Amino acid sequence: MPIRSSEATWEGDLKNGEGTMALGSGAYEGSYSFLSRFEDGEGTNPEELIAAAHAGCYAMALSNDLASEGHDPERVHATANVHLDMESLTIDTIELVVEASIPGMDEATFMEYAEGAKENCPVSRVLAGAEITLDATLV
Repeated sequence: MPIRSSEATWEGDLKNGEGTMALGSGAYEGSYSFLSRFEDGEGTNPEELIAAAHAGCYAMALSNDLASEGHDPERVHATANVHLDMESLTIDTIELVVEASIPGMDEATFMEYAEGAKENCPVSRVLAGAEITLDATLV
C-alpha cells in the first residue's frame, strides 16, 4: 500500500496568520486561518479534512463489508461531524450519519453492518480517542 501524504504551510501568528493545505495527490489545495478553524471564516480547517476522510473511509468500509457478504448496496451516503472542544482543543466527538440503500436488507442486519464499519474502518480506528457515534438509516 502506498504512503499517502499532504502538506501545510502556516505564516504568522495564530490569530493573524494564514496558511495553505494541499493533498499530495493534487486533488485539493486551499487556505485556512484562525477564522476558518475557530469561527466561520472562508477556507477549510483540519477538522473539516478529518471529517471528509472519515466519511469517505466509512462509506467505503460499509460498502465493502456489505458486498463481501452478498449484499450489494445501491448507495451509501456518509457524513462525519467533527467536534472540536474549544476549552481543551481536543476533537472529543465525531458523529457519523449514514443513509444507505441496500435492496432486500432488514433494519437489524443493516445496523450490524453499520456498527461494524464504524468500529473497523481504518480512520475510525485511528480516531478512537474521540467518542464516535452513529446515526444510521436504511432507505
